[in-house]
Amino acid sequence: MSEPAPAATARLTVRGAVVLGIGAMVGAGIFALLGQAGAVAGSAVWISFLLAGAMSATLGYTLVKFAMRWPSSGGLIVYLEHGFASRRLVGVAAWLGYLTAIVVVGAMVAASFGDYAAVLLADAPPGGWLSKLCAAALVVLGTWVTVAGPRLIDRVQTAIVGLLLVVFAVFVVGTLPHVDAALLAPSTYPGVDDIVASIALTFFAFLGFAVISFSGGDLAEPRRELPVAMYASLAITTALYVAVAIAVFGTLPVDEVVAAGPTALAVAAEPALGQAGFVMMACAALLATASTVTAMLYGSVGLCAALASSGTFPRAFGPGTRLGRHGGLLITAALTVALVTVLSVGALASVGSAVSLAVFLLVAVAAFRLRSELNASPVLTAVAVAVSGFVLVWFVVDLYTSDRRSFWAMIVLIGLAVVVDEAWTRRRRAADSRR
Repeated sequence: MSEPAPAATARLTVRGAVVLGIGAMVGAGIFALLGQAGAVAGSAVWISFLLAGAMSATLGYTLVKFAMRWPSSGGLIVYLEHGFASRRLVGVAAWLGYLTAIVVVGAMVAASFGDYAAVLLADAPPGGWLSKLCAAALVVLGTWVTVAGPRLIDRVQTAIVGLLLVVFAVFVVGTLPHVDAALLAPSTYPGVDDIVASIALTFFAFLGFAVISFSGGDLAEPRRELPVAMYASLAITTALYVAVAIAVFGTLPVDEVVAAGPTALAVAAEPALGQAGFVMMACAALLATASTVTAMLYGSVGLCAALASSGTFPRAFGPGTRLGRHGGLLITAALTVALVTVLSVGALASVGSAVSLAVFLLVAVAAFRLRSELNASPVLTAVAVAVSGFVLVWFVVDLYTSDRRSFWAMIVLIGLAVVVDEAWTRRRRAADSRR
């Protein structure tokens, strides 16, 4: 697939790409997932985040190598097109990657935003009608910001992420002195099986790093700036996750963190910082989740346009159709709102984790196959394949035994991607034969 010269359309700075990646990850990782991760890994969640961050770094290495060779706003799906000759494999992976890394992540984080907003506005329960209404409103607002362009996103994301880092610093500094070491003692950790299984779940907290690869077409010098943006955002986010997990699970018993669900971080701030701490973290949650949803929507623009241009997706996902030049963005926003209204945060996280990791595994395999052309380390690409493959298999087996509903939801999602790709392929061939 041909790509426009990045410098000709560059409108995003390397700083903007870094904060875009941090903003995309933080909302999903801490506010939307902490309670559910605790239900699996217990007080060892900090270890799970650390290992998931390391795995993300190996996968990020493969994305960087692809992006340096083929800068593209289409991101990881475009890399699969270069890595595999099978159009069917790439097509199914494209639909799965789009539905999970963009739509499911966006829906999950928007749902978390709605839960916090409902609590602050009316002390309403999570998952209620007010929560879903607030989540839908956020998606609409994020769509408007994305339409305004990368320069506005750069400024907005920089302001939000900067404020979030200050808030998290206050939270960590204020909470760590109150940490009870007994709550974090290795004797309280679950078995190794649970910790390994939880890595795939906490990996979901890092999925936003894929958005950085979508920014290749908007950076002036992607071959130099993308590695900086990728590794800096992953390092900062991993350190943040580990520190916050230690602070939360060292302050509250695991059962209280799990019971608090998506509001666990705000509840953990209350013992050390009082009601002001709860409100501070709740407001930070609104900013973080809003930042993530905006980043997901931004990522969908380049991805959908590239896939529509290649014929992998219908033309409606690209510019120049009856939906206008933002057709892919509007479709993404509509699908995100639909998922928010019908699925819970927990179901979204479990299904999205397994399917997203499978797509990233394919990218790692493609990087290993093209390691010479990418000038990539055979050792690092092999490690990316081995580690992500091992964690994926372990998580799927664990999901089948412990959460059968999410397991079958995952199978349905994969089946849906196969059916959609088959239907679109047949329609495209029929149209080509009539010409």
